[in-house]
Amino acid sequence: MFLAGAAVGLLSVLLTKLGNPPNMGVCVACFLRDVAGGLGLHRAQVVQYLRPEVAGFVLGSFLLARSRGELRAAGGSSPLIRFVMGAFVMVGAMVFLGCPLRMVLRLSAGDLNALVGLFGFVAGIYWGLFFLKRGFYLGRSQSLPQANGYVMPLMAAALLALLLAHPSFVFFSEKGPGSMRAPVLASLLVGLAVGALAQRSRLCMAGGIRDVLLMGDFHLLSAFGGIFLSALVFNLAVGNFKLGFVGQPIAHSDHLWNFLGMSLVGLGSVLLGGCPLRQLIMAGYGDADAAVTVLGMLFGAAFAHNFGLASSPQGATLAGKVAVVVGLVFSSALAAYGAGVFESAFSPAAREGEA
Repeated sequence: MFLAGAAVGLLSVLLTKLGNPPNMGVCVACFLRDVAGGLGLHRAQVVQYLRPEVAGFVLGSFLLARSRGELRAAGGSSPLIRFVMGAFVMVGAMVFLGCPLRMVLRLSAGDLNALVGLFGFVAGIYWGLFFLKRGFYLGRSQSLPQANGYVMPLMAAALLALLLAHPSFVFFSEKGPGSMRAPVLASLLVGLAVGALAQRSRLCMAGGIRDVLLMGDFHLLSAFGGIFLSALVFNLAVGNFKLGFVGQPIAHSDHLWNFLGMSLVGLGSVLLGGCPLRQLIMAGYGDADAAVTVLGMLFGAAFAHNFGLASSPQGATLAGKVAVVVGLVFSSALAAYGAGVFESAFSPAAREGEA
């Protein structure tokens, strides 16, 4: 796990040297935001590009699973809830400006704003575990026709085809983060490698922290130790390390909303059974529930930029703050209902006890 994480960390920071935005060698949330813009789902001109890494994550997972006989199509576990919660996870990430993986990469470059986000992420997971331990459950997935396992890989291949064909209806940023990109082949190869490594190792930061809090098991989390250390060494070696809160690339120091934005990401990720990267990887090997979550995240990214929810280096917007609070309340209420908290609180036995 540690070595797999170290490889992912090294590949991620390598992409920044090849042209990806600073401290954003790999960021699932940012990449999905750019893809949404490239497809015209939002019109924020600085974040529009069909990131080949996204296709690589899905195809890398698919190809390894297919070669090992692990491709299993399944789904049907609360798809509408997964779609909406996936959208809220993306809103939280857009307020923080990054997914859990980018949070670790930002830390490895000295961005202490990401440390605030990490505390929020852990708090959100801890809050989600409160409901999981009380019985919250999205339902059992059912086996589906095997054709379902090929839908997301085909969509990933179509994304690559659009990138290479560059038709007029696809948008490409000419300035801003969307214009900063490594060569297509390098990005695709890194995406394939990260997808395969994440599929084989079950890489998931939300799952790693969940296992530590529940069982004291550091196995999954050790991969993120590898990501952090390898990226830290690389950043120190090439002079990319800058310790502090101020002046960090594509980040802000609105601490409360860094904390709450990542709290929403942590809460949604643990309830959904995986962080954004994990959802893409599971979608690659046939999990239709994860695929629905990814589509929800894509919708959330478009919604965040169409309605001014996404933060900027100047800080979180009022609309973004409201959306994070709504997301936390909605997700908590949904989890409480699913865990039977309301039923136990308002049952006849509870009322008699109060009397």
